[in-house]
Amino acid sequence: MSKRNLSCPDCDGDSFELDRRNFIKVAGATAAAAALPSALRAADAANGNPESLVKKLYDSLTESQRKEVAFAWDHQDDKLGLLRTRVSNNWQITKPEIRSDYYTKDQQEICRAIYEGLFQPDWVKQIDKQLQDDTNNRPWGSAQSIALFGKPGEKFEMVMTGRHLTVRVDGNSIDSMAFGGPVFHGHQASQTSGLNEKIGHPGNIWWPQALEANKVFEMLDGKQREKALVAQLPAEQSVGFRGTDGKFPGISVSELSADQKAQLQKTVKLVFEPYRNTDQDEVKQCLSKQGGLDACSLAFYAQGDIGDDGVWDNWRLEGPAFVFYFRGSPHVHMWVNIGSDPAVKLNA
Repeated sequence: MSKRNLSCPDCDGDSFELDRRNFIKVAGATAAAAALPSALRAADAANGNPESLVKKLYDSLTESQRKEVAFAWDHQDDKLGLLRTRVSNNWQITKPEIRSDYYTKDQQEICRAIYEGLFQPDWVKQIDKQLQDDTNNRPWGSAQSIALFGKPGEKFEMVMTGRHLTVRVDGNSIDSMAFGGPVFHGHQASQTSGLNEKIGHPGNIWWPQALEANKVFEMLDGKQREKALVAQLPAEQSVGFRGTDGKFPGISVSELSADQKAQLQKTVKLVFEPYRNTDQDEVKQCLSKQGGLDACSLAFYAQGDIGDDGVWDNWRLEGPAFVFYFRGSPHVHMWVNIGSDPAVKLNA
């Protein structure tokens, strides 16, 4: 079977290396089912308790494993700076893959339970599909790795990374950041890097979010559309906070009518629907502290409109300490960076 075309200038151009660490060669994954069946995993995921599982995982690590995948809370990488706060679209912080002989079966199952606990149950299979689509159908865990910062019971954060994935568990070690820091998702569901809008984005789990956002644009009048539509896309990783004095692209949400705001609220609800309730609550709290949606601006981008049909593949909602950037061409990249304190810096 031929491999899928995964070409994307941004994905292909962002390989990641930690030069100070020696590569540890681990055995490849077997072609098994994506899930790792376990009563322990299912029970803990159902309880939505990834934080306690991070401690269980940390306590199970051998000394040699900790040297490879565990870092000090404020670890500075020689090239990248504060490693814990970095986000990217195609990277692994550490070399060992979850589904490999580097980790015991129990450790693999704990990692899977942590992952499942970060999302609503009906979204887990969808994100599994995305990960398999984007790694030539490799089973879950065979193209993802983990890194732990700090120590559970004190300040800690676990970051899980891979192609089109960066997710975090921090137990509110950073109370000014939702999700514990910036997260990233993507999906290239089609066989080609470019798409024809006549067929949409078939199989892309995130595309319904863009369609919902486009409904807001359709409700705008002519003058509002002129403000909301921006010619040029921002830089791919330009998702740092601009603060209360920042100039945000697009139209201010405060200028929208009640029915337009209601549709935007519906869009925002859909955007954060996949995540566990505690993370959704943190998003709401962070947004409220900076003035709610009225403190944000909404932008749609003419550049990258696949099919030139006015169904905007790229859009952005941004406030003082809030960035949601949906870049839908050539395939979906979804950047999320949300806090309550604009002073928090992003090491992208």
